[in-house]
Amino acid sequence: MIAKQPAVKRYIVTLSADERERLNALIQKGTSPARQVLKARILLKADASEAGAAWSDGEIAEALDTSIDTIARTRQQLVEGGLDAALTRKHSPNSARKRIFDGAAEAKLIALACSAPPKGRKRWTLTLLETAVVQLNIVDRASDNTIGRTLKKTFSSRTSRSNGSSRRRPMRPS
Repeated sequence: MIAKQPAVKRYIVTLSADERERLNALIQKGTSPARQVLKARILLKADASEAGAAWSDGEIAEALDTSIDTIARTRQQLVEGGLDAALTRKHSPNSARKRIFDGAAEAKLIALACSAPPKGRKRWTLTLLETAVVQLNIVDRASDNTIGRTLKKTFSSRTSRSNGSSRRRPMRPS
């Protein structure tokens, strides 16, 4: 693996004694996630203080079998955000999808699924429910997969043979 070496390090890691102790404890404990342990090892090797190893990024990448970019990002996160920011993953609030069916919309969907099916149909299908929830302005858009998952978690599905009104009884052992 050929590692690229930056000409000048922009983010120099200098750890205090407390930070070094915390990182060593994290590594030795053995219960932390692997990504956290890797970042702790990177920071300890990159530490340019008197007690640190002050390894180059290339040496760290070769010793820990990781990329130079990971090392550079870890250095940057430590300098800009502190030790906690470097060790924990940053979760973006925009990354998680918003729920299509909130409590009120879910209740309307269940009521619709439990109602009588359209004329000419014996029971509701997921595609029929998909078009019905949009036509009735319950939600703007929904897939049949989303409707199926919503109904499955509530035990009330008119699309199956059982309407979910009672749970199955456990079988007696023979």
